[in-house]
Amino acid sequence: MGLAGVAGLALAATVCLSGCANLGYYWQSVTGHLKLVNAAKPVDEWLQEPETPQRIRDKLALAKRIRAYASSELKLPDNRSYHRYADLRRSAAVWNVTAAPAYSLELKTWCFPVTGCVGYRGYYDEQAARDEAAELTRQGYEAGAYPVTAYSTLGYLNWLGGDPLLNTFIVYPEGELARIIFHELAHQVVYAKNDTMFNESFATAVERLGGERWLATHADDTARREYAGFDARRRQFRDLSRTTRERLKAVYEATGVAPEDKQRRKSEVMAQFREEYAQMKARSGAEPAAWRGYDRWVANANNAFFGAQAAYDELVPAFEALFRRQGGDWQRFHDAVRQLAALPKEERHRQLKEAAVG
Repeated sequence: MGLAGVAGLALAATVCLSGCANLGYYWQSVTGHLKLVNAAKPVDEWLQEPETPQRIRDKLALAKRIRAYASSELKLPDNRSYHRYADLRRSAAVWNVTAAPAYSLELKTWCFPVTGCVGYRGYYDEQAARDEAAELTRQGYEAGAYPVTAYSTLGYLNWLGGDPLLNTFIVYPEGELARIIFHELAHQVVYAKNDTMFNESFATAVERLGGERWLATHADDTARREYAGFDARRRQFRDLSRTTRERLKAVYEATGVAPEDKQRRKSEVMAQFREEYAQMKARSGAEPAAWRGYDRWVANANNAFFGAQAAYDELVPAFEALFRRQGGDWQRFHDAVRQLAALPKEERHRQLKEAAVG
């Protein structure tokens, strides 16, 4: 799963076509999303077609049940999203570009109409994303491009058929498939302009809480075991990444340190990160293939990657605490988050963190 809200750019582009500076970028956003939408057909049509592989057929039937559960039990939007499926014949829906300075985890932001400022730029063409990352690197940033398997149009494009299920994630384990659908639908509940961390942390909290409930009440033992290993690796990796971010921040925020010493300390932190990752893999006992996605992440890790991951993790404990304070009532939880989203950014973060402490 990646940063959501990328296809909000498609809507932004329709606002921009008569006067924005970077028309080429907006045009690829529009055409890329329209190709995706046009490739989608109702799930029931795929289920009725004899040519649909049985594995895909089973996953689509499961996705229908998860989608119904999302609205009936988690109070997520009941609309046209995730009732259609598209085979894009590629491994990612889009590729996101992120960038950060050499001694900071603060992401460079790009600003768009409607969606506001976000810490990434999405491309439907992988090479275009990698070219953009290379250009940012030449400018002195630490940058990278990474695949995104799902995104949300924030509900703005439900009139076009809504966000479809995609081949990029439909074959995931049951628990992960549920979490992706819950995460992307959560973006249609609340979206705070210019606050990627708030938006992504909220959606991540919804996917975790909703995913746990789905597995506990609707999955069988096989699905729960399959997901347990998958999730254990993710939690271990996120814990290691969080610890590394804290170490890097301490290096970057230290005062009175010569540039060469700061670079040396940074290199030591990154070496420690990779060594601890290798030890974590060895202790897990899992097959090497289970860690393949993380291997690629570790090989390319830099400030931009750590900064992007922070958006998904930083405020999640606070949202989970807020959910508990609302008695585990999903509608009350969504309403409370909407009230926070209406506040100025600093105030909403302050109140959210106070709720967690309380």
